[in-house]
Amino acid sequence: MTLFSARLMLFPVVTAVLVTLALPARDPRAADWPCWRGPGGTGVSPEAGLPVRWSASENLLFKVDLPGRGVSSPVIAAGRAYVTASSGVTQNRLHVLSFEARTGKRVWERQLWATGGTQCHPKTCMAAPTPVLDGDRIYALFASFDLVAFDGAGTIVWYRSLALDYPELSNQVGMASSPVVWDDLVILDLATDSDAFALAIDKHTGLNRWKTPRKEGINWTTPVVARRGTAVELLLQSRHDLSAYDPRTGDRLWTHPGGTLDTIASPVTREGTIYLSAGELVAIEPGSADTAPRVVWKASRLRAATASPLHYEGRVYAVNSAGVLGCADGATGEMLWQQRLEGAFSASPVAGDGKIYCVNEEGVTAVVDVRAEKRIAATNPLGATILASPAIAGGAIYLRSDGHLYAIGAPSQEGGSAGARGSE
Repeated sequence: MTLFSARLMLFPVVTAVLVTLALPARDPRAADWPCWRGPGGTGVSPEAGLPVRWSASENLLFKVDLPGRGVSSPVIAAGRAYVTASSGVTQNRLHVLSFEARTGKRVWERQLWATGGTQCHPKTCMAAPTPVLDGDRIYALFASFDLVAFDGAGTIVWYRSLALDYPELSNQVGMASSPVVWDDLVILDLATDSDAFALAIDKHTGLNRWKTPRKEGINWTTPVVARRGTAVELLLQSRHDLSAYDPRTGDRLWTHPGGTLDTIASPVTREGTIYLSAGELVAIEPGSADTAPRVVWKASRLRAATASPLHYEGRVYAVNSAGVLGCADGATGEMLWQQRLEGAFSASPVAGDGKIYCVNEEGVTAVVDVRAEKRIAATNPLGATILASPAIAGGAIYLRSDGHLYAIGAPSQEGGSAGARGSE
């Protein structure tokens, strides 16, 4: 087993001035958004009173500059917002940044050099996987296969160069699968055309706990940890199959065959059912060691493209390649309605407070009120390219473009809205 690659080898880590080491007191009323698509990867927030309309002068808590590109989503916990970026002509400079979640004041920034290849499709970049938060730790994976753990104060805990550990990994288009944390493990789905495997790493030490081979083939979907009663399953989707593994050991539990399964849109689980994109949306009942998974329904008119499907309040939603948001009954797959939205969508929709937030690639957010007859409650342009999925936490919506991190929310009574501001 390889020890922390590069052994904290004094790789060039450039640290910014630490503004403060103290973490803020946690507001028990504010829900966290610790990973891509929030808790459980569902894309659903329990919060109420979320903003519906915003602009450069309305409900903009802050707009802060970022040092480089990124299609990774912001993650938020304990009053801090974290985001990754990549910069440089060859995108070989990797950034992890921490901000005060309510004001946008920069707390710290850390930089390191990529050790793996940085060639990719121009639409993406090295800051494509979304980091994951766990307690006072942030685990950031980059498309160069660099994985680093920091504590809340920005101190490096451990580092892995997975490109050096596993030199057969190569992704000339761009890797985007995000890490997940379960128990004391950081779990990765590393699928490329030349090598493919799932890897579980001890979140405290950075050492491997298990490694499970997968069929080779480029893939961008993110793992999902699903709970069924007391059982826990790790779901990995590729074009070959959707398979469930024991997250403790990496042992395979059951498999749903692929062939048409999506390699971009990730699955979502809700109430014991798994919803996955396979040219059409498919709902399956999980299998077991003794029984194969069962297809519950297929909805040929409900199709996902780059954006992952969403289950919210008993219904399933998906945005297709034409920018049409479709809604179907989650139990039966019966198509209920379709709503045309403007633009192309890479960001996956998120939901909260009875509304779905769909952000197109031009940075326009369509707020869809799923409880009202007039579904489009507002369209809110920011005038920036946005490919990253939104985050919801503490009554605010967080969006990131290539150049900025935005927080949208009602101003506090104490100081009012921070408005647009640059990083300090």
